[in-house]
Amino acid sequence: MASNRSIFEQLLDKYDAALAEAFFQGIDAIKSQITLRIVVERLEKGDVAGAIEAIQLDRDAFSALELALAEAYNSGGIRLVENLPKLKDPEGNRVIFRFGVRNPEGEAFLRDHSAQLVTRIVDDQRVAIRQALETGLSQGRNPRSTALDVVGRINRVSGRREGGIIGLTSPQERFVTSARQELLSGDSALLRNYLTRQRRDKRFDATVLKAIKEGKPILAETVARIAGRYSDRLLQLRGEMLARTETMTALGTARQNAMRQQIDNGKVAASDVKKIWRSAGDGRVRHTHRVLNGKAAEIDGVFQSVSGAVLRYPGDPLAPVSEISGCRCHLEYKVDYFASIVERFRAA
Repeated sequence: MASNRSIFEQLLDKYDAALAEAFFQGIDAIKSQITLRIVVERLEKGDVAGAIEAIQLDRDAFSALELALAEAYNSGGIRLVENLPKLKDPEGNRVIFRFGVRNPEGEAFLRDHSAQLVTRIVDDQRVAIRQALETGLSQGRNPRSTALDVVGRINRVSGRREGGIIGLTSPQERFVTSARQELLSGDSALLRNYLTRQRRDKRFDATVLKAIKEGKPILAETVARIAGRYSDRLLQLRGEMLARTETMTALGTARQNAMRQQIDNGKVAASDVKKIWRSAGDGRVRHTHRVLNGKAAEIDGVFQSVSGAVLRYPGDPLAPVSEISGCRCHLEYKVDYFASIVERFRAA
């Protein structure tokens, strides 16, 4: 039988990739349906709200993300009960553990959490896009260039829009805007600062170094390409972090609900269940979770982080983002099955 850790890692890798793909699919769907002419026309009139409306940031673009989240949740619960020990009661009857994917807790989680996730993505994009459009217009840039900086430019080879800031968080949009200003400045100090950005495309470093040496600004067309690649890399980071965090939340919630179902169905007693925090065990684990490693709690208990945060399980959606973003920890459930079966038999 595969270890609890390896099963969890397999699920995490599988659905981490699935959620990231679904997120990027949603972004591509939005970009591919943009009519640039309409966005530009509205910007020419100073109608920023109308330009944002023309980009059509529809929730439905992320339907695949909601489906992937549901699949991760269901698989997390199913795999937990599949790997519970095969037991028999004192009369020789096999104890059957099942995970009901259509249970009230699961349906509430998928409905509410999915809605909140997509709303958060869409709302944050609106803020980021508004920031970018207002900044471009306030700097006197022409509406077409401003629009292209937001929606991206079409790659003549792939036919897809690349760059732009659709899909980025509002802080990431500010990173792109400030990077573009550094590249356009012609100021050696600002250009050197651009070279400290970790997510930049280093293939353009020679161009930036040449501009520093010659004391000349970089051509606007070249800046658009450099900023576009920087934006694409930030979007990749955003998708990866969102997918990892949401996969952890789905799996952690499903596993907790699955064990709670066994208790509610009388298969085991709550007093006989302990949950133990297990970190990923490498140098990437955040300090607060290294401290939690090996700590135990009752099934409905919580783990107290040294940061002051309280978590029911890794990926707990009620915990601060700083405690769940990129987390790879999991819970090990320890059950005194013999005690539970004897108690169940006596009660019968």
